[in-house]
Amino acid sequence: MVPCVIFEDEHLLAVHKPAGWSTHAPSPFAGEGIYDWLRAREPRWSSLAILHRLDKETSGVLVFGKTSLANKSLTEQFTQHRVRKKYLLFTDREVSPREFTVKTCLRRLGDKYASRPDGETAETKFTLVVDAKFAVESAGLKMVSAEPLTGRTHQIRVHAAESGFPILGDTLYGGTASLRVFLHAGEIAFTHPATNEPVKLLAPVDFGREPRLALRTAVVEPGATNAFRLINGASDGWPGWFVERLGDFLLSQSELPLNTRQSGELLHLAKVYALRGAYHKILSRQIRRSSTADASPQLLFGEAAPERFEILENGIRYEMSFNEGYSTGLFLDQRDNRRRLLTGHVASHFPQLSTPDSQLLNCFAYTCGFSVCAAKAGMRTTSLDLSRKYLEWGRRNFTLNGLDPAAHDFIYGDTFDWLRRLAKKGRAFDALVLDPPTFSQSKENGVFRVEKNFGELVAAALPILKPGGILLASTNAADWPPGKFLAAVESAVRPAKRKILNQHYVPQPPDFPVSRAEPAYLKTVWLKVS
Repeated sequence: MVPCVIFEDEHLLAVHKPAGWSTHAPSPFAGEGIYDWLRAREPRWSSLAILHRLDKETSGVLVFGKTSLANKSLTEQFTQHRVRKKYLLFTDREVSPREFTVKTCLRRLGDKYASRPDGETAETKFTLVVDAKFAVESAGLKMVSAEPLTGRTHQIRVHAAESGFPILGDTLYGGTASLRVFLHAGEIAFTHPATNEPVKLLAPVDFGREPRLALRTAVVEPGATNAFRLINGASDGWPGWFVERLGDFLLSQSELPLNTRQSGELLHLAKVYALRGAYHKILSRQIRRSSTADASPQLLFGEAAPERFEILENGIRYEMSFNEGYSTGLFLDQRDNRRRLLTGHVASHFPQLSTPDSQLLNCFAYTCGFSVCAAKAGMRTTSLDLSRKYLEWGRRNFTLNGLDPAAHDFIYGDTFDWLRRLAKKGRAFDALVLDPPTFSQSKENGVFRVEKNFGELVAAALPILKPGGILLASTNAADWPPGKFLAAVESAVRPAKRKILNQHYVPQPPDFPVSRAEPAYLKTVWLKVS
């Protein structure tokens, strides 16, 4: 079960949404919201319906409908204001009187809302919470309960600010800057759509918890995954700095050596997750001119990692190493896409990926992460890469997961060259994975630049994709806009007289959060092609 799920039955799913995660992404290129992430997570959740929303900055309980009965019933209850919600907020301003109700008309003004005569009616009941223990620990903060009697966007935030006590962290409405917006949806009560019994769902508040760690806890199943990103640059308040947990170790990456504050944060993270050691890697644009030793991460503190060590991702084991240069053996931002191959479920309204004995070709296979997941799902895989070393690494990943490498194919060579060879041989595959490096060079085909040549790659692969086959196309070219990436893929399909039957676009996973300061870089589209 995904850690954020707090209730599920035949009709309803309730989750504890962490602050910083959108309910539903406003744009398919902005990062995946919790609604879309859940629908892609499990086939049984593919028909979820949004019944209400929480601001991205707000944490707390969020309810989705799973059946038409639930959707109809709860929509009526929300419309008739029969759903009761309670929020808690912190403020560093005075709150007076102890209990009062604010009723105004709200209107949108740019990115904000404000009370205006021509707006929509909004009503909120506020109650100052007097708690002796909290008073001792809060360093002058006030805790306030807020009950929205209507459901207008930002209404609690607006009414609190206009009443003289903006929420701590809510700088949009005049609050003091802090680690997060201290607003939490702690309780929701309604009538069950099938039983007509009263339902009250609770999401306990923990304002003392670090928001970015709460996000990772919500999306990572600890028994199945111990490798994920902990700090994603500016989105997590650390511009230019990236930190990943890799099993029992931390990997830090930046263009400069760590400063005192960053070193202290690494020590803190190692303690939180009870890890054995931490490494740091200097990110360099001249990596191709560096030796393997210079490009490899360097031990900062704790135990040195073994020459080869294992991580766990979605129950699959992978070999990692800090001694092989720039990459450690797996790109964590593809975790959810690997899981899609593992489960066969891409998203709602997308066909099941594979049937027993279907065949997958994984181009630019690296250490064969996609291939391992497809093989675990029952597919016969072919892994193609220009490095013998990485293909051997891939074979070891197969063995780690109880798969016989001899039952699968591993091809050493240039992808374009082998796509032509396979087409001449009449080979055809049920699924293709195209996740090339942004730049590469080979004797046979010269220089490959993803922005310039991705369409050519798709065109070269289509002759060996069976009718009705699945194509996974992905790139981490940060400066290539998503629209142009999709256009390059789609424009390669049309001249081949093929048709896109289904399409599903996904950005990077939630532990690689997206913000204006740290835009999305990973772009993936799943296609079913006629």
